[in-house]
Amino acid sequence: MPPTITISPAELSQHRNMASLWIAIDGEIYDFTEFAPTHPGGVDVLLQHAGGDGTAAYNAVHSASLVKSVLPESKHVGRLSSPLPVSPSTMLLPNKAAPKPPLSRLISVNDFRLAAHTFLPPKTLAFISSAATDCHTHRRNSTTYSEITLRPRVLVDVSAPVSLETTILGRAAASPIFVSPTSLGKTVHPEGELEVARACKELGGIAQVVSTSASFSVADVVRAAAEHPSPDPPSSSSPSSANHSNEPHPVFLQLYVDKNQSKTASLLQSLTGSKTNTPSQIQGVFLTVDAPVSGKREADERVPPPPTATTTTTTIATPMATPLTPSSDKRGSALGRLMASYISPSLTWQATLPWLRSLLPPHVPLVIKGIQTAADAVRAAEAGARAIVISNHGGRSLDTSPATVLVLLELQRCCPRVFNEVEVFVEGGVTRGTDVFKALCLGAKGVGVGRGVLYGLGWGKDGVRKVLEILNDELVTTMKMCGVTRLDELHPGLLNTRAVDHLVPADLSEEHPYAKWRRSKL
Repeated sequence: MPPTITISPAELSQHRNMASLWIAIDGEIYDFTEFAPTHPGGVDVLLQHAGGDGTAAYNAVHSASLVKSVLPESKHVGRLSSPLPVSPSTMLLPNKAAPKPPLSRLISVNDFRLAAHTFLPPKTLAFISSAATDCHTHRRNSTTYSEITLRPRVLVDVSAPVSLETTILGRAAASPIFVSPTSLGKTVHPEGELEVARACKELGGIAQVVSTSASFSVADVVRAAAEHPSPDPPSSSSPSSANHSNEPHPVFLQLYVDKNQSKTASLLQSLTGSKTNTPSQIQGVFLTVDAPVSGKREADERVPPPPTATTTTTTIATPMATPLTPSSDKRGSALGRLMASYISPSLTWQATLPWLRSLLPPHVPLVIKGIQTAADAVRAAEAGARAIVISNHGGRSLDTSPATVLVLLELQRCCPRVFNEVEVFVEGGVTRGTDVFKALCLGAKGVGVGRGVLYGLGWGKDGVRKVLEILNDELVTTMKMCGVTRLDELHPGLLNTRAVDHLVPADLSEEHPYAKWRRSKL
């Protein structure tokens, strides 16, 4: 191996334009010149730190391995001889208004949400909590669950321990509750999605869906879980008899298709080992289809980035997506909009699904995430999807789209056969074990939690673990209160949905008035 070349700050500063673009990260200098013109997010983010030190911005949001995976080894030009002065960004610095409350005081998911508002950075909090326009869908995702009431059965022996063990896409999972994909976990905690993986393993194997826009790669997440100690066997009083072996917890990839489809192809081939005949790092691909463009998330738009004249602009970068720089324009300054700029808006049933299926080995299932109507649920099943996720992006894409539990009801009414043809998952608005119980009664195989996990991540893996434990415990309590001790005993008869039935379409067959109208326009 050749000796490392030492480069002075003065020499580094000469490489700050498109002809020669060098950036120092953690004391190592990399040449981004050839990469810059093909960068999907444009060259501005690279020019912001050209000829200087991008360490603070880089380490704020993504893993140390990113630059080495993006650039070949030949682009590592040397080591910085002495450190450069760096002005820290304030956009992602913690809110010091109040001390972080201890976990012992938090006993509900809502407690975590309220506590997170006291210490998370302003831009991070806006990114996590924001939803589209007037936030009707975001609110209704939660409030619609409360409109559905329970029908408890009494004088039933529920003394037997409740096991929440199930399978998700054929993989053993400790609970039907899984971790929904969320972006930029490192803006909440330095270890981001790695801490989520550790918590999932400690709980005996909670399924985790890793976002394309995560702060760490799938390989990082899998490695973190593998290296984390296995959980102790549960006590006899534990409400769940989860599998506490050293088997890895189920890890799935949530996929946004890049406008440059070759990048998506390379990503999938690297994760599934389809070209190298190596074991797949993922157990399935969740193709997101409910965000062809970014929703208008006004809370996120309103929180500005720091002034570039006085502070270093924070770079948002991910191992699987695009490095981008938050900046203001006439529409605002949303991280969500910037993160969505690389996503292809041209996905179709006819072209995208067969193409993706051709890239995946037969043992890696394809899941359609973002189903919001019974008609599309049927179409997904007919297209060969292994599963669907009923989702409206947490209310972040299109406001006044239906609450996700209403779509579950729509499937029950209009196409119940779908539940026999694909696994049906649901996410959005889940904050209580009763919500999980209701979704499972309506046919969901798994129930995803996103924002709640992010709020818990403010305390690292212990916070994530407690959020999931709270939901598991509440689910067990609800089951026993309703006279059941097994997941396969849950059914729609345990619910009263009359308060929301009138919101559910009655018929989506070809004779539906909308179908007739649409045919007349074609």
